[in-house]
This record gives sequence, structure tokens and C-alpha cells, in this order.
Amino acid sequence: MKRRLAFVAVAAAAALAVAGCTTGTADNAGPAASGTKASGEIEFWHFFTDREAGVIDGVLKDFQDSHPDIKLIAKGGQDDEQMRRAISAGQGPDVGLSYDTLVVGNFCRTGAFRDLNPYIQRDKIDLGKISSTVLSYTEFEGKRCVMPALTDAYGLYYNKALLGDRQPPKTWSELTQLAKDLTKRKPNGEIEVAGFVPLAGFYETQPSRFAPAAEAKWIKPDGTSAIGTDPAWREYLTWQKELVDWYGHENLQKFVAGLGQEFAADNGFQAGKIALHVDGEYRLAYLRKEAPDLQFGTAPIPTPDSKVANYGAGNITGNIIGISRGSKNPEAAWELVKYLTTDTNALVKLSNGLRNLPTTSDALTSPALEKDANFQVFLDMLANPKSATTPPTHNGNQYVEQFGQFTQAWLRGEVPDLQAGLTDLDKQINDALKVSG
Repeated sequence: MKRRLAFVAVAAAAALAVAGCTTGTADNAGPAASGTKASGEIEFWHFFTDREAGVIDGVLKDFQDSHPDIKLIAKGGQDDEQMRRAISAGQGPDVGLSYDTLVVGNFCRTGAFRDLNPYIQRDKIDLGKISSTVLSYTEFEGKRCVMPALTDAYGLYYNKALLGDRQPPKTWSELTQLAKDLTKRKPNGEIEVAGFVPLAGFYETQPSRFAPAAEAKWIKPDGTSAIGTDPAWREYLTWQKELVDWYGHENLQKFVAGLGQEFAADNGFQAGKIALHVDGEYRLAYLRKEAPDLQFGTAPIPTPDSKVANYGAGNITGNIIGISRGSKNPEAAWELVKYLTTDTNALVKLSNGLRNLPTTSDALTSPALEKDANFQVFLDMLANPKSATTPPTHNGNQYVEQFGQFTQAWLRGEVPDLQAGLTDLDKQINDALKVSG
């Protein structure tokens, strides 16, 4: 599934605050009595376009066929910001699908998405069939206001032709060496093929993808930033900058400027311009359609050299779906949410089409689920007990954006003292959490 870069403008945080002012007037009472048959019209917003929208439409048709008393109106290509603004104005959809798990804290706290616990309890939904990591990003402060609509894991893709007989790296030092060995430069020094692009925010090369294997912590138990006091982050940033400096920051910027967009057919990895590349399991579907001749493999994210036992752990995130506060037909809305998140056939069909990971044990073990060696790498990451997600807070992804901005400044050479900079970053994050709290 398509993912936005985490390091977008802080305006997104402001939009989250606006969502907290939701003025929906629909009844927010609990669910109807057990056995009540849902009917009527509902509107569903999602962000999928093009090929992925076709996959969603196929599953929505199945829902419509099995629920003839519900009239479903689906609108694709709806950005998260559009949905936030609409919910704030009381004009949101009945059901919304988001690509950002970090909105959960804000949406749960403000009531922009309804608490689903009463529906889950009434219909005896077995949450034990969903992994604890996935469940952790669907609730906040006791409210489970969303359900997981498939999930993502992030690993390392490698170009087999460029690697030759070498194995994919398992540690950061191995990644560094391979990145240097596989990089090709033009006579003028410009990068022609990059062994690896270590720029923060380039496609999916983001700190959150490396955090689980490095055991890097984002938030302390008391809700304050852990970044400045966790040595794992200093180790990561030091490693990253050393590799950026080897390439030359300007050289990397010029190189990536000449690559295709992340979800375009001429994506840098798909075009054979990058040998080692961080991406989600959904890239498999793009490669199948847009680069069928590319010989590639997948592997877990490399670990720090001191933590090789963590090899196989990955960053777990995914799409989330909920009922908007202003829904005029929450019972029918819940039927759609339940179908897209618990129906085994629906989950398997979505997974096979989108190449995302199913979220229930029944779907994961279904014989209809298409598996190969490359997909299995991501399934194994989902099952790995050391895999982790990025924790939600009540101000959404603001702390991730703040860290992203700091990281980019650090890699540009604008932070003279790393520890002092991280200490100041902690203060900025904590101040933002206080203001929004």
C-alpha cells in the first residue's frame, strides 16, 4: 500500500489539531442490540488509486453482494488531510481508511473516530487472532477507535544482478561496505548507480524502519521523548552520517533528484539505479507489474553490529479503518469495517492483490494466501517478537516529523554537537506534547 514519506510539513500536525474540533452531530450512542440487521447507505473514503483501487473495488463488490441491504458509496484517492478536514467540518465519510497509524492517538482522544470496543464486544470479535504489535497501533488510552486493514513490514530489497554472488548485508558495517562496493560513479564523480541511498526521507529510508532492529526507543513510559537519552539513536545517526559523508550530501541530492517518484514505474530501485533499498512488502506488487524482468531478493533490515541477534526484526505499520464521529449509519459502517478487517476471504483477496500482510491468524494460514520466498521474509518479520511499531501520541506524527527535520539537518552538517542537538530535540518534542495535551 502506498505510504507517504514521514518527513512532511508540520502542517499535518496542525490538521490533527483541527480534527480535534470535530463537530459531527450524529448520535454517538453505542451499538444496537445483538442481531440487529444493518441496512441503508454508507460512504467509504480511501486513498487508493490506479491498480490498487481496482483491488479494493473488487473486494468492495464482494461486500456489496453479501450485504444487499447496504448501499455502499466508495470514494478513492482521498488524502488523509481531506478526511481530517471533512470530519472536522462534520462532513466526513461514514468509514475512513487511513495510511497513517500515527493519527490513532489524536483520532481516539478527540473522538474523530468512534470507540469500536462496544461493537467488538457485542459481536465477540476475537482480537487474539491479531498480533499484539498490530493491535498496539489501533488503540490509545483505552479506546480502540480503529481496526487494522492489513499491515506492512519493511525490509531490504536487493538487486541480484548487481550483488552477484554476494549475500545481502545483515549488519550496518556490511551494508556500508556493500554500498561502497556497488556504487558506480561517472568520470566527473557523479553517482551513476548507488549501492544504497542513506538520505533520511528518501522513499522509505526512514529512521523508523531501522529502529526495531536497533532497539531504539521513541517514547518513554512517562510519555516523554526517549530519543536524546537512548544511545541507539546516536549510534544510528553516526553510522548514517558517515555513509552520507562518504557519498557527499550534494552528490546524493543530485542523484535522487534524477530518479523517478517512489510510486512511479521508474522508481530508482525498479530502474536498476539502486542496489540495496529499504521498502515495504507492497513493493512486490509494483515489481510484478512494472519491472517483471528485474531479478531481486528481499531480506530483513540490517542491525547494528552489536545487536546481530535482532536480525529479522522489522518496523510494523499499516492501514487503519474506523467509523467517523459524524457517521449517520454507524451500524452499516461497522459491517464494512468488520468485513474488511476480519473476513478471511476479504483479507486474503486484498493481500494477494496488494501484497500487504494479512492481520489475522486465519488469513495468514489460509491455503489461498499466495506466498513465495520474497513475501515470506515479511511474514516472518510480522511474527518476530522483536518487531515493533512507532508508538502513537495524542499529537499524531509530530514527534516523528521533528526527528526527521533534525536528522536531515544533521546529515547536511548543520548540527555541530550531536548530543546537544538531541537534548534540545527532546525539549522541543516534549514542549509540543505539552501544548497539544
